[in-house]
Amino acid sequence: MKTVGIMGGTGITAGELIDLVLRHPQIKLKWVYSSSRADTFITDVHTQLIGRTELKFAGEIDNNIDILFLCLGHGHSKTCLDENEFDDNVLVIDLSHEFRLSGKTEYHSRNFVYGLPELNSKDMATANSIANPGCFATGIQLALLPLSENNLLNDDVHVHSITGSTGAGIRPQPTTHFSWRNNNISWYKPFVHQHLGEIRRHINLSNKAQMHMLPLRGDFTRGIFTTCYLKSDLSENEAYHLYDTFYQPHPFTHLSKNQLHLKQVVNTNNCVIHLHKHEQTLLITSVLDNLLKGAASQAIENLNLMLQIDQTIGLHLKPSVY
Repeated sequence: MKTVGIMGGTGITAGELIDLVLRHPQIKLKWVYSSSRADTFITDVHTQLIGRTELKFAGEIDNNIDILFLCLGHGHSKTCLDENEFDDNVLVIDLSHEFRLSGKTEYHSRNFVYGLPELNSKDMATANSIANPGCFATGIQLALLPLSENNLLNDDVHVHSITGSTGAGIRPQPTTHFSWRNNNISWYKPFVHQHLGEIRRHINLSNKAQMHMLPLRGDFTRGIFTTCYLKSDLSENEAYHLYDTFYQPHPFTHLSKNQLHLKQVVNTNNCVIHLHKHEQTLLITSVLDNLLKGAASQAIENLNLMLQIDQTIGLHLKPSVY
């Protein structure tokens, strides 16, 4: 049984990750570190875990583990690795953005592989460190990868992506208060969102093409609904064949001929994609859970690949559409 440590345990994504580690039959949670809540029961913060664990947040780090998840705020993962000596055999999965901006990033003796399974599963099988993708980046890349890998992104790509309030994290902000967010919608960071950097690193746009991303805040808690559209010579049937062939080996990315909605994927590790052709424009829609396939459960999927076990272990999660 592999032992797990989690650095940074009080955030929303951390709560999801703890839940998934507790569910996994081949790993065991040893500690969850929190500088602010040390010696507090984990269930005092993550009340959904009552009856699942009696652990308290640790105030000290035990290096004697097999697997380390870095669930820290952006900018703190490198500091953690600088200040703590983890053996090279410890598998590290970082959920922040610090190691995402290239296919492989060397840091100390670690070689971080970009952890999008549908893109890099072979490299992850031999890696000791993974940079977990961002939530927007996951949904957008999965919408575009079959075109990208076949050099078919020859025109500008327009992206509208709407996310739930959990994407803003646990700390209250003016735009996350219920009274502001409820019955409301707004855009933010138009065309300059931080996830664009990693998307552009891994999506093959032609020299003349550009990507225009408009992120939006939705009045719901979890999920990302993404639409991408561009000019394409593919018919709708040709596009479906291309996507079906590309995603056939990947157990968590699925195609649907029906229009999509978020409740199909909330509380799962699935991404579902729909294609629609109007005249010369191809519309690609993708939906996923930002906390799971966009973060915590994708981290578990990546761990399974690193351990070279069944990719789906611990991830048979069920959505509820009501």
